[in-house]
Amino acid sequence: MTADVFGSAMNGRGRGLRPKRAASNRGEHTRTEQVRVEILWFEGCPNHERARSVVQSVLDARGLRIPIASVRIEDDAAARALKFPGSPTVRIDGIDVEPAFIDSGDYSLRCRLYRTGEGPRGLPEPAWIEQALANA
Repeated sequence: MTADVFGSAMNGRGRGLRPKRAASNRGEHTRTEQVRVEILWFEGCPNHERARSVVQSVLDARGLRIPIASVRIEDDAAARALKFPGSPTVRIDGIDVEPAFIDSGDYSLRCRLYRTGEGPRGLPEPAWIEQALANA
């Protein structure tokens, strides 16, 4: 087990265990599967800690104990390698949580604006995170 910079426990691959409901004769029970939740960010981003709080709130509300991998992007080369569209970026199993996300191919250290129902915002909507988890 390792820990990200926020102290979350992870297995060696940076993936956490999550409960998933499975039908049984006596109702529902839980089984564990792995899902990766990650926040990509760069130093100086004013929203990455708030993004972590939003993601954690969604996980808590769903009763999920999944570690959040914190991926600090150090430079433009890392941004290109990880296809980083800006900070913070929230991905579930490698997929961006923003439903309307279009990868422009422009990767660099910059702040990200999400296209929410209330206009551009620095954080993804909790409903997007919930949906991405449901799809994982």
